[in-house]
Amino acid sequence: MHKSIFLNNKFFNWLLFIGLSFIWGSSFILMKKGLVSLTAYQVASIRILSSGIILLPVALKNFTSIPKKKRLVLFLSGVQGSLLPAYLFCVAEEHIDSALAGTLNALTPVFVIIAGAVIFKTNASSNKIAGIAVSLAGSILLFFAQPGFHENSNIMFVLLVVIATMFYGINVNMVGKYLGGIPSLHIAALSLTLVSLPALAVLYFTGYFNTALTTPAILTATAYSALLGIMGTAMATVLFYILLKRAGTIFASMVTYGIPVVAVIWGVMYKEEVGWKQAVCLCIILMGVRIANRSSVKNYNGS
Repeated sequence: MHKSIFLNNKFFNWLLFIGLSFIWGSSFILMKKGLVSLTAYQVASIRILSSGIILLPVALKNFTSIPKKKRLVLFLSGVQGSLLPAYLFCVAEEHIDSALAGTLNALTPVFVIIAGAVIFKTNASSNKIAGIAVSLAGSILLFFAQPGFHENSNIMFVLLVVIATMFYGINVNMVGKYLGGIPSLHIAALSLTLVSLPALAVLYFTGYFNTALTTPAILTATAYSALLGIMGTAMATVLFYILLKRAGTIFASMVTYGIPVVAVIWGVMYKEEVGWKQAVCLCIILMGVRIANRSSVKNYNGS
């Protein structure tokens, strides 16, 4: 009986791991599908708005239990951890492949360490510094390995993805320092609900509600964008925290390794140019992440 329970627990943990890798790794191709008929700002706005709506019941139930001085931090967490990265990724994917964006997302834990050391004054061990150097080298090589680099390097749009991962890194440290006493699900629900309001404003001013919303192309793009928010932002966050409580930080953080792999697979399926050079660069980045997180691992969200 004990063996059966152990196997079931392990099996469910791995199901969560695979599910999270698939959901978050699929986010980048969902952005591409949404961008077929909508602008980057509309796709990102629908993503945030739909994630806030799906978690609204949790937010409403727990809002009054949050100290007033923590509410501003929750809003800033939503801005840094969800709102700004959503727009940065979508704008970037108008010009770069989803597989490249998904691979660069693996830099998130590296920036968790950098932000912790530079801004929040946490200790940076030698293996963390070495891991950062390896991952940054891999990302630079990945940039130069882009197909058609000499004709169109798209450096500004690659940098947008890097900046998004920097925001993720800052946010994780901020949440850990200032929101430690608040349950993780409440943080996700309240932060996403709060930033849904500016996302709704952006959606309105981009003219989304003045478009032919009932046309198949707009409906399809809207559905992809909403799915991106409901699954890739809201539900994935819930699943991540379930895995975190069941299996611990080290196992949960390994999802970082699965996300870019899934993103690259989707890129290949949709005929994006992914070759052996990109695969080697991905391995270098993930090797650096592994080295940097060898001694201690922090929680973070990669979407």
